[in-house]
Amino acid sequence: MPRVGGVKTERPRRKLHIAVVTETYPPEVNGVARTIGMMVAALRERGHRIQLVRPRQRGEAAPAAEPDFETVLRGGFPLPRYRELRMGLPAKRALAQAWRARRPDIVQVVTEGPLGSSAVTAARTLGIPVVSEFHTNFHDYSRHYGLGLFSKLVARYLRRLHNRADCTLVPTAQMKSQLAAAGYQRLEVVGRGIDLELFNPRRRSAALRREWGAGEEDIVALSVGRLAPEKNLRLFVESCRAMQAVAPRLKVVLVGDGPDGAPLRAANRDFVFAGMRTGAALAEHYASADVFLFPSLTETFGNVTTEAMASRLAIVAFDYAAARQYLRHRASALLAPFGAGAPFVEAAQELAADPRLRGELREGAAAVARGLSWERVIDDLEATLVELVTQSRAARVTTTAGAASAPRVAGTDHAPL
Repeated sequence: MPRVGGVKTERPRRKLHIAVVTETYPPEVNGVARTIGMMVAALRERGHRIQLVRPRQRGEAAPAAEPDFETVLRGGFPLPRYRELRMGLPAKRALAQAWRARRPDIVQVVTEGPLGSSAVTAARTLGIPVVSEFHTNFHDYSRHYGLGLFSKLVARYLRRLHNRADCTLVPTAQMKSQLAAAGYQRLEVVGRGIDLELFNPRRRSAALRREWGAGEEDIVALSVGRLAPEKNLRLFVESCRAMQAVAPRLKVVLVGDGPDGAPLRAANRDFVFAGMRTGAALAEHYASADVFLFPSLTETFGNVTTEAMASRLAIVAFDYAAARQYLRHRASALLAPFGAGAPFVEAAQELAADPRLRGELREGAAAVARGLSWERVIDDLEATLVELVTQSRAARVTTTAGAASAPRVAGTDHAPL
């Protein structure tokens, strides 16, 4: 199968009927929703038919079906401390019934909740090939929500779920190595792209910077993401204060919201809290900043890193996930050893004090981003799905042929039931 960054191969011609099962989808605002939304749209553009299975949001009616797109809404429940998302309830029987009536070529399970797990079981029962995706370190997240005692249990659940799939997609080579060492099987790398039409430096706005109280020569440090424990925002605040020690006019902007929003606002009244932003407004906030600080330690990829790259920001991040995949220390970012807080703060302070370094890193990151189109990512995803379907059909043909050619034992013929 093709790998991200490899030579682009001819696009597969087979058109598939793909059942996509996910517990988050646009207009919900998170990295998984944005990623799967882009992938579904691109697959439809290439002529594939999609059945989208997801939890019903409050008061939501099922959208009208289109010739190449059908939405199936299932019951769900809100996640504790993440009320904007709903976890899907198990639906093995309903999914199996629907897929017997209208069999998809392949089932793509995006999230690992009860709905996703039941989809894997239904697909396995019916002999439909199934691919899973590893998007979120739920076993790491559990440590930040008072559930650390359950992290090993969650890790075992995730490994068992993904190992029941024919293939598990991961976003980086580093993640593939980590999961393989933890006992995950049949892993393939399918990376992430960037919407370069949306995220680009041309969206920089002097008017928005004035709203933040920043002049053209002032530095703006940015955070984009959920204001929540797993994002390590204490280190973000510490880094910004260190930057202000050498650049007193530096402004700090946080885009996003979450359970830590209120205490962060109360403790940092000089920061700009922009709330949730999407689409062009989000892109404008990126492009109007200068430095992007990303201290999170729980990412599988981190779409915000590539969005900051495309927006021509100088980046400080830990050396893992998207930052390790695409950035190089002192060429396109400043990368701190994973989990090392002091070097992260020192890197942020160095950027604040050195305008030449900021400029070099901004240009380096933007240059890398220009090569990260969604086209190549969808090539890899499409080829993976087609190959799994081809292998499954070949295996069924071989099994059927073997059964037909097997010698009959006298006295064992039966009339059909």
